Amino acid sequence: MRYSFLMNSKEIRTHNGIIRIIRGDITVEHADAIVNASNSSLRPGGGVCGVIHNAAGPTVAEDCRRVMAGRDPLEPGEAVATVAGDLNARYVIHALGPVWHGGDMGEPKALASAYRTSIEIADQLGLNSIAFPSISTGIYGYPMMAAAHVGLDAIKKAMEHTRSVREVRIVLYDPYAFDVWILAAR
Repeated sequence: MRYSFLMNSKEIRTHNGIIRIIRGDITVEHADAIVNASNSSLRPGGGVCGVIHNAAGPTVAEDCRRVMAGRDPLEPGEAVATVAGDLNARYVIHALGPVWHGGDMGEPKALASAYRTSIEIADQLGLNSIAFPSISTGIYGYPMMAAAHVGLDAIKKAMEHTRSVREVRIVLYDPYAFDVWILAAR
């Protein structure tokens, strides 16, 4: 299953916008918001979270500490917005996806909520575009194809209710992840 050599993006039209699946680096995307696949405390971590924090610079970590001061850690499916620091975005939306435990512990519902809540926050902020990584498919172990189906379905449903968000990008650095998301979009 290798389609990457044939294309580097795919577009899916919705009734009020577009979803783009892109092979690339999310840290260089020009979008109103970039979504960070975060941990519950918004601390810089590994994987996409670490890459985004490194590219964004220290102001994002400082704003994360401000946002988390006096509140409980995020629950799976929740999201919050911070400044974007040195990224080509206005905001970073930190979304906590679920850890995979086999699929019978509410993982699909929490994953869908992470995508939907991120889009709702972007819409509340009056943003036009948002770029996502593949949430929960790294160290959280969510199977890529299942995550892609849940993510695409949640994004399509969330876009039915947006006032300002018109473009959602799924930006995938890994060729395998890109291929799987392309297949899930068929």
